[in-house]
Amino acid sequence: IVGNNPFILMFKEFATNAQYEKYADLLLNGKMRTIFGLTEPLHGSDATHMETRAVPHEKDGKAGWLINGEKMWSTGMHVATHCMVFARTSGNDGDATGITCFIVPADAPGVKVEEYLWTFNMPTDHPRVSFTNVWIPEDSYWGVIDRGLGLGQSFVHQNRIRQAASSLGAAVYCIEESVKYARMRKPFGKPLSDNQAIQWPLVELATQAEMLRLLIRKTAWQMDQMEHKAIERELSDKVSMCNYWGNRLVCEAADRAMQVHGGIGYSRHKPFEHIYRHHRRYRITEGSEEIQMRKVAAFLFGYMGPRRKEFADLTWDDVDYRNQR
Repeated sequence: IVGNNPFILMFKEFATNAQYEKYADLLLNGKMRTIFGLTEPLHGSDATHMETRAVPHEKDGKAGWLINGEKMWSTGMHVATHCMVFARTSGNDGDATGITCFIVPADAPGVKVEEYLWTFNMPTDHPRVSFTNVWIPEDSYWGVIDRGLGLGQSFVHQNRIRQAASSLGAAVYCIEESVKYARMRKPFGKPLSDNQAIQWPLVELATQAEMLRLLIRKTAWQMDQMEHKAIERELSDKVSMCNYWGNRLVCEAADRAMQVHGGIGYSRHKPFEHIYRHHRRYRITEGSEEIQMRKVAAFLFGYMGPRRKEFADLTWDDVDYRNQR
């Protein structure tokens, strides 16, 4: 079962006791539905450069925060009770610290849906939302002031592995349906599957799907075995591998399914065009595939992750083979 409520795990791992007392029942009983407000009109993958700001502000004698900014792709705003708004509260653009995760009532004065952004995968529930002089009480945040980026990283890691599993399932469906159709369809008096031009692309996709399944299961198992907050430091490269490869694979599988099925595959009488439209966005959301590959590279070359010390201690004696026979 592939769930899509990473807020539960985020809350469990990062909320303080006081925040748990305030929000836990609402969240667990489905009475609190939140959007994830990280991306902005001018800032996507460069989240630490966000322009949304929150400053301390007293109102009617009560301490609180005043928030100003905009968020893009605020999925589910039409049914949300609250907005999870990431805003800079200290530091400079680009700093990982100084970002706080605020919980803003969706109907608070100054919260406005500016437009719904229509996409390749219509209809849409992805609006651009503005926050203009939105005041909230002082304790309306999750986690710790200035340390909210960890919540955002938690969210994307959970969604990345979920996306990978979802994309794998859809890819396998496309492959299997194409195999069945190729066996049954008989142009020119013989099964379509007799042609190696049909066989080989599906063989490649089926092989990749088998390898991806094992990597997803291994990575998900490892995520379950370690402390949640250690995933970013120790395993996020494997999560990124699963994500970018799974999302790319399903697009290739859906495209191949349309080609194998011919005209009917391109039509809406078959689900392949919908699968392509739906999963194509996963190559962008929760970090584009370029961001995923960048994370893998950082771990592979020791710029971050478990191999950092190994490469810091590396000398030419370890890699210089010029005088070896």
